Amino acid sequence: MVRAIGEGQERLLHTRPVPATTADQLQALLRWERGSTRRVAAVLGVSQRTVQRWVTRKPDSQGRPSARHEQKIAELVRARWQPLVRARRRAAAEEGGVVVHTRARFGFKAGSGSSDDARMRRVTGRLDPAVTRQIFAALDAGASEEQHELVIGRALGHLYFRAAGTRAHGLHVALRDIDFIEFALQ
Repeated sequence: MVRAIGEGQERLLHTRPVPATTADQLQALLRWERGSTRRVAAVLGVSQRTVQRWVTRKPDSQGRPSARHEQKIAELVRARWQPLVRARRRAAAEEGGVVVHTRARFGFKAGSGSSDDARMRRVTGRLDPAVTRQIFAALDAGASEEQHELVIGRALGHLYFRAAGTRAHGLHVALRDIDFIEFALQ
């Protein structure tokens, strides 16, 4: 899933996890805007009173953002979370490559006499810098799930199943049903 791939890349680029709840995300926005509900409201495109209701913790208040506003808050926080750390780690990943560890369904398209039945496998391999840059570019461009799976499946197929190009030259690996995927710097 693109979500799994995107979340794996997010974990790679940050040293601390992005706040998960909307309340924590609002607190982060307030901290960045030096406690000003007016500036947070301007960034979100709502009234100051609406932001004040959202951050008030009274049981009788209607302090819950709509789903559209929750998504906007999450996107703003994710975009602004640890920008210098994210830039340094992304540069290091694009320069030195990353190690990917995944459990996914791998299938094959190979010549006669081989089994092309897809099955769940746990695979770990080091992706070279060119593939890492390709993955980040696809994520930045908003690529589809199939495009991400194609890039990562091709790279892992080359490393794991074709032994870095030393065997199984006609083997085409298809990656599907990602159970989990983790990225780490070298």
